[in-house]
Amino acid sequence: MELNAKIPPGPLKDKWSYYKDHAKLVNPANRKKLDVIVVGTGLAGSSAAASLAEMGYNVKAFCFQDSARRAHSVAAQGGVNAAKNYKNDGDSVYRMFYDTIKGGDFRSREANVYRLAECSAQLIDQAVAQGVPFGREYGGYLNNRSFGGVQVSRTFYARGQTGQQLLLGAYQALLRQVSLKTVQLYTRHEMLDLVVIDGKARGIIVRNLDTGEIERHAAHTVVLATGGFGKIYYLSTLAMGCNASAIWRAHKKGALMACPSWTQVHPTSLPQSGEYQSKLTLMSESLRNDGRIWVPLKKDDQRKPVDIPEAERDYYLERKYPAFGNLAPRDISSRAAKERIDAGYGIGAQKNAVYLDFSKAIKEQGQDKIAQKYGNLFNMYRKITAIDAYTEPMMISPAAHFSMGGLWVDYELMTTVPGLFALGEANFSDHGANRLGANSLLQACVDGYFVAPYTISNYLSGEIKEGHIDTSRQEFVDAEIQVRAHLSALIAINGTKTADHYHKVLGKLLYDYCGLSRSREGLLKAIAEIKVLREDFYRDLKVSGAEDEMNGELEKAGRVGDYLEVAELMCQDALTREESCGAHFREEYQTPEGEALRNDEQFCFVSAWQWQGEGKEETLIPEPLKFENVELTVRSYK
Repeated sequence: MELNAKIPPGPLKDKWSYYKDHAKLVNPANRKKLDVIVVGTGLAGSSAAASLAEMGYNVKAFCFQDSARRAHSVAAQGGVNAAKNYKNDGDSVYRMFYDTIKGGDFRSREANVYRLAECSAQLIDQAVAQGVPFGREYGGYLNNRSFGGVQVSRTFYARGQTGQQLLLGAYQALLRQVSLKTVQLYTRHEMLDLVVIDGKARGIIVRNLDTGEIERHAAHTVVLATGGFGKIYYLSTLAMGCNASAIWRAHKKGALMACPSWTQVHPTSLPQSGEYQSKLTLMSESLRNDGRIWVPLKKDDQRKPVDIPEAERDYYLERKYPAFGNLAPRDISSRAAKERIDAGYGIGAQKNAVYLDFSKAIKEQGQDKIAQKYGNLFNMYRKITAIDAYTEPMMISPAAHFSMGGLWVDYELMTTVPGLFALGEANFSDHGANRLGANSLLQACVDGYFVAPYTISNYLSGEIKEGHIDTSRQEFVDAEIQVRAHLSALIAINGTKTADHYHKVLGKLLYDYCGLSRSREGLLKAIAEIKVLREDFYRDLKVSGAEDEMNGELEKAGRVGDYLEVAELMCQDALTREESCGAHFREEYQTPEGEALRNDEQFCFVSAWQWQGEGKEETLIPEPLKFENVELTVRSYK
């Protein structure tokens, strides 16, 4: 298979305009004849479903939550980027494009990233029109703050609730279309398989999570907006329900998976406090604007942080990366924290954290100003830890967070299965080997509001004569039989260990060997142990209850079964990429100073993987990356 990214011709700044000018259209009367399925109702899914329905398409939207408002987009707290240059500090579309390319360690497509930056300004205007309450300056202008990996202020925010507020805007747009009956909304439904007919995506098989009923749904195109799979590490910042099943089932039906090993570890999570925990709490990266990160210079220092004088503190990010300091990119900041913790300078009961200190900012700006910026985050921290971060530093630690990898898509956001699109974190397209903070909300919104309506219409222009897709076709029958057989097989095992048990073991394996750092020896060990773990899973899994009823354990079992396969591909992808780039840090490939050492001659490509069948190794299909507008340089924040 040869990959075609379908990059439009012409100068970089004109590519998206060229595409829009030449994209095929569907007239309003014909749109009523075309059906669209959208899986996922977070920012990417809700915005796409609302936009396509507004255009006149018949849309079905699915989510496994009890409300579209409960999508995990609400957890992106800190802000959304846009190149509006409100602070007059030198920002521009090109600078945002370059920051994102550099932040991803030069492992993403120029054309996709430039489009992201180009569309960013439109998003802010749309969000304001929807009523998103962005922070404002005294005179009424929208305010900005900085995020990691940049030297300008381009992040628009609604205190520490930006994702929630943006999702409410998309949700009201979606529910408006539901009330107009242009969208049929299926909550508490989980996609369990993709139906492909004559090589094209034509529908999905879903399970009603309240009744256990298996349903078939057909459409002329399928859009996956199902988020990322960072929950594969078990302990992560993601919600308990986040999973990889939708994109993985699509992968097994022909959609290539790109760069699955590129998973971001966020530097500002609350540290694990015990074995009982099932998730970790994210503290927004926006806190690093005013918070200073440090550890004691003395190992195992038992003093309270307020009793440790300045001369005995190591502000290690400011020391190592003076140009960016506490706003160094996430991958670099997380590795720096891990290095200090592993070296014996960690703090807290388990010695697994570092300090995030606001004393200097409070002294300079006043507590009221800090509360105005981050008050809800400080309140949340106090509720969880019983510590007042206004009077003593927060304790933070790295935690698994965002998947840069996902389904391979071209410039149109279409996968290698014609008619199957992937939006937001479900695809790999914009972030390279590391995502800059506040670009996740941006990508989800841009994909759904501004890109998908053009590219999906371009595809659907060729489907007008197709007519109604009949769910009684043999392809639907076969897919449903396969889904039912898999569910029955999981229950029939009747072993002794829960899905949570296997998930915990898998998560620790991945964190140890395919987490913040990787090595050939560790990855080979992980692959071998994952295979053994998967065999044990299908031999000793215990799922109580039946398949034809509400059954949360069955849901988890299906997702963990998929994770066990995804995990092996993650490790295989990391093993074959013999370089360090972004969040992928191979211990064998680093500079004398301990920084990532890229190999542009051999690995300047997107690694796309093709499923070959159960028990068979996947095939690597590289998509070479061409840089015509930026120079490949050593990524430095010093």
